[in-house]
Amino acid sequence: MVAEKSFPITREGLARLKQQLEELRTTKRREAADKIHEAREFSTTQNNAEYDDAKHEMEQVELRIRTLEEQLQRAVIIDEERAHHATMVLLGSTVVVSSDGKERQYTIVGPAEADPPAGRISNESPVGHALLGKRVGEEVQVMAPRGVMKLKVIAIK
Repeated sequence: MVAEKSFPITREGLARLKQQLEELRTTKRREAADKIHEAREFSTTQNNAEYDDAKHEMEQVELRIRTLEEQLQRAVIIDEERAHHATMVLLGSTVVVSSDGKERQYTIVGPAEADPPAGRISNESPVGHALLGKRVGEEVQVMAPRGVMKLKVIAIK
């Protein structure tokens, strides 16, 4: 039996996923069903692009619902309080790194909450993965598209 992979997420991220799932189950599912019904009423279902589009939209809604349900089943809440007081980089930690004389700040989150432009990087990304377990003063090297990136941990918040 293959063990299912856990799905790390913050409490805030969990609440967002639950809200999105509820909207899909109620509003979006109903809207997609209404479009299918309308397309059926106004023409034959053979060679009906509107009907095909409506069916495709419903399939996408159902796929997203299944994906969110699976993620919620495997959800493991990130202990942000522990991460903010840790002496090494953990999931949920905010870490300040130095690279080429520039400081950057990243918060290490699960893949569902990653938003690199906002400084939220996935624990599964090359940088996030490399920083996990590191302490202030330690350096890591990460293979990036432009070559090797050298990062030094300056602070853990």
